[in-house]
Amino acid sequence: MGKILWFPTLTALGLLATPSGLGAEGRERADSSWASEFSVTRSDLAANGRNPHFILKPGYELVLEGSDGRSTITVKDELRTIDSVETRVVETRETQGGELIEICQNYVAVSQKTNDVFCFGQDVDIYLGGRVVAHDGSWSAGTDGAKCGLKVPGRPRLHARHYQEVAPGVAMTRAEVVELGVAVMTPVGEFKNCLHTVETTPLRRGPVVHKWYAPGIGLVQRDKLMLVKYGESVETK
Repeated sequence: MGKILWFPTLTALGLLATPSGLGAEGRERADSSWASEFSVTRSDLAANGRNPHFILKPGYELVLEGSDGRSTITVKDELRTIDSVETRVVETRETQGGELIEICQNYVAVSQKTNDVFCFGQDVDIYLGGRVVAHDGSWSAGTDGAKCGLKVPGRPRLHARHYQEVAPGVAMTRAEVVELGVAVMTPVGEFKNCLHTVETTPLRRGPVVHKWYAPGIGLVQRDKLMLVKYGESVETK
């Protein structure tokens, strides 16, 4: 089967969309560019799999807590076809002060050849006072010029840069690998050989988001939120 080629248009953002050379293995051609073009074979993508830093298994759950609130990430036993690709639903619930502020359904698939995890879109519900008040940041690959992004590379390379979301004017989160092999201490123990990324977006000025991923576990720290629980979710026990 032929390859799927996604070529995002960045002119609306005032950026030059130059080829970066990043393929499914997570490589880039120039350190100064953000990889935004990906070539993936549709038959290689699956809704189940295990990236070293991202577990795509139904029922797997991560819970992070800190002074900024609580984040619960659950791999759901649900599928969604996006741009002719079967994806897995990964839900993130954000709370502050015990109050629900956001539910985000991410649609992801993993390459069975490279273990790269790609994001094909997300549906966002923003809450205020227990009610949904907005859907800012929602997008879907194949709609309004949106393309899939590389969520987590299967083989991270130091200083590699890539877009995780490619939805011009809506969602353009990008990540840079800033450290490899670092140790992270959390309430559930110390994790070694972690991947450290920094996320930004060209759409607005805002805080930089730091994330640390542990091999075989997944996300163990996001800024001040730290892992307090991981494994099979209560729903599947």
